[in-house]
Amino acid sequence: MILAGDVGGTKVHLALYGFENGELSHVRDEKFPAQEYTGLEIVTKKFLAASGNPEVTAACFGVPGPVRHGRLKLTNLPWILDCAELTAGLDIQHLFLINDLEANGYGIAELHSDQIHVLSDGDASAVGNRGLVSAGTGLGEAILVWNGKMHVPMASEGGHCDFAPRNEIEIDLLRYLQRELKGRVSFERVVSGIGLKNIYSFLRDEKRMEEPAWLRERMQSEDPNAVIGEVGEEGSNELCAKTLELFASAYGAEAGNLALKVLSVGGLYLGGGIAPKILKTMKDGTFMKAFTDKGRLSDLLVHTPVRIILESRAALMGAAAYAEARAAEISGQSVRAASVQFS
Repeated sequence: MILAGDVGGTKVHLALYGFENGELSHVRDEKFPAQEYTGLEIVTKKFLAASGNPEVTAACFGVPGPVRHGRLKLTNLPWILDCAELTAGLDIQHLFLINDLEANGYGIAELHSDQIHVLSDGDASAVGNRGLVSAGTGLGEAILVWNGKMHVPMASEGGHCDFAPRNEIEIDLLRYLQRELKGRVSFERVVSGIGLKNIYSFLRDEKRMEEPAWLRERMQSEDPNAVIGEVGEEGSNELCAKTLELFASAYGAEAGNLALKVLSVGGLYLGGGIAPKILKTMKDGTFMKAFTDKGRLSDLLVHTPVRIILESRAALMGAAAYAEARAAEISGQSVRAASVQFS
């Protein structure tokens, strides 16, 4: 059995996978509120106990941030993750920590066509590097390098690069956020769950767009991002609709920036939880207009395939695939290969 984890600042998502005829086979998964636990080991033990304490041959956890020498200090949780300590504490021989976007990147190869929405066909026959941009709680980015045989994900912290406004309203947004944040503004402050609330506040407070009483009440009593997404997609409120429009435009611009930087002729993938929830907005042309608006290099972006990952467990699937592959390299025994049935 393979144990996979997707560790975030608000939740820990754990899953067990097996293999059937060479493909991942989902066994069980569960989400845990991270703030209620003192560390990853205790969460994992609880999950495994509830799963009947299966024999786990390999494990991999996708974690937010750069892993150095098998260790990571989480930004939004008072946790320090150490690969050696987790290996000993969980008694799992092959255990790995990788960046969460790296895990997401490995998951792409495990997806089927019905788990992906094609936003732009581009040149679907082109082979080369890919880019991955994931707007969720934060903004993650990764590079999938084509080595001639497969795509190898490489972690990045590109979401924390400087926000680059492209028009008058985005310049005003930058100035507003500079005041609110008392300094530097990264793309994550605009293109993320944090960003949705920032854009909404900017349009309400700076641009004086009307926030009706019913919307104000919902924003206070419910998840603000869910409200913005739902109401904006319905088109029943101008403030929410404009928030999604600005968000999609900035998202497209930054996705296009990454596509240029890594020359992602093999495709640009959009991960994270936000894009699948605002598909109507993502498909209305705003995102793609900003994505391709790159002056003399626009034609390159027009021919770049753009795909939205719909599968919420993509990062878990990638972590499981990575754990099996690395364990096979070390042990010389592949669970995936052994599951293939020959007729």
